[in-house]
Amino acid sequence: MRDMDKAITRIETAFANNERILIYGDYDVDGTTAVSLVFSYFNDFYDNICYYIPDRYTEGYGISFQGIDFAKDNNVSLIIALDCGIKANDKVDYANERNIDFIICDHHLPGDVLPNAVAVLDPKRNDCSYPFDELSGCGIGFKLIQAYAEKNKLNAEKIYDQLDLVAVSIASDLVPITGENRILAKFGCDRINQNPRAGIKALMSELKLSRNLDITDLVFIIGPRINAAGRIAHGSEAVTLLIENDYDVAIEKTKKVQQNNTDRKTIDKDITDEAFAMIDNNETLIHKKTTVLYQEHWHKGVVGIVASRMIEKYYRPTIILASSNGKAVGSGRSVPGFDLYDAIDSCSEHLVQFGGHKYAAGLTIELDKIQDFSDAFEKIVRDRITADQQIPQVEIDAEIELTDINDKFFNILEQMQPFGPGNMRPTFVTKDVYDTGYSKVLNGNHLKLNILKDGQSPKNGVGFGMGNYMELMEQKETVDICYQLYANEWNNQIKIEFKLKDLR
Repeated sequence: MRDMDKAITRIETAFANNERILIYGDYDVDGTTAVSLVFSYFNDFYDNICYYIPDRYTEGYGISFQGIDFAKDNNVSLIIALDCGIKANDKVDYANERNIDFIICDHHLPGDVLPNAVAVLDPKRNDCSYPFDELSGCGIGFKLIQAYAEKNKLNAEKIYDQLDLVAVSIASDLVPITGENRILAKFGCDRINQNPRAGIKALMSELKLSRNLDITDLVFIIGPRINAAGRIAHGSEAVTLLIENDYDVAIEKTKKVQQNNTDRKTIDKDITDEAFAMIDNNETLIHKKTTVLYQEHWHKGVVGIVASRMIEKYYRPTIILASSNGKAVGSGRSVPGFDLYDAIDSCSEHLVQFGGHKYAAGLTIELDKIQDFSDAFEKIVRDRITADQQIPQVEIDAEIELTDINDKFFNILEQMQPFGPGNMRPTFVTKDVYDTGYSKVLNGNHLKLNILKDGQSPKNGVGFGMGNYMELMEQKETVDICYQLYANEWNNQIKIEFKLKDLR
């Protein structure tokens, strides 16, 4: 990776001169896992090292002047920035003026001019020939310690001990699970299931997770709890859990992480309900091609989650904004196929700053510019979005019969793991099935299906949030279902069941 030699040389010099090094990363899952990884690795053989996570509410996303001031006050002469910094030109210049060097390890799109750092590790640089450019921020941190260990002929096992964190970051940041990410995710999941670090083991124990975890579990169970620290409290709480070596201490720290996640769920639901009402009660908003909503009292720690909820219901590019330090800050999410980052970039004259990916972005707007941005964003999206991108679609991989669903077939599917963006779990369709009479609605709105087809054994499955389809099943007409297959483990017994995606 371009500038890797420069980065390693600068770290070696810092170690040789006993310089103080600061590991700096963002407050989300990718940032906190990256900081935990690099700190854990270097801290094993170098004491003069510390870490810093910016406060979401007082400093915002990325490198902050406050963080650099912290470095100066603590005699830091080298900052290794992870999952951030690729556009922090002014911050790096500020650090240079204070005799603090930067090594930037980022995976976001660079600007036209790179920061004046000692080294900039980013495979998305136009002049970088690294063969895989979809690494997570934590993945780039892993490549840094891997290169350092290789050059200094250090024990490779200590590097591989960090793969559990890489897997969590890959899953949570929704980077494609193809190429090198597929390899890192596979061995990272193996590490989690065979010998997890104390923090992850404690989290699994707190949640009573005794089965093997896969990428889906990391996305929906582990990742959100790590992320909740930065959303509700402070991202450093996640780091202290992930770098903890004492299991008993980690158990105590996990309880705080779990409480953060519980609080996050409550806040998330309240804001989502309010946002739904704002659109459903406004005829103009209902018929727009975009959603841009702002409320001063909304908790900015959950706006990204709320944006995702809005996509699920209204299926259009969405930006949710809250108040912070006299400005509106928020997160955007997109629908498959539509480049949100490019659309926001086309409206950037109305923004203070922004950054992100094709499908997710963060942005800051002056309060009096929100309407201007909303109007411009609506026009850009209306002009560019296609009809197909406005309709939720389920891609079917194959049509199969219920008789095809057996242990052998399922074991072949599982060999395609890990599943995720770029390598999704296969989706199947089976036609002309009908209710056995035992299907029912559970927990308010989840559809528990027991279906069969002429001459074939009945199968069980669940459609989360699809209780409204029960009326269709009760008509005793045949339906077509599309679904994914999972192993349901209960009382030490494993049954193959389907998770419903849609039916008609």
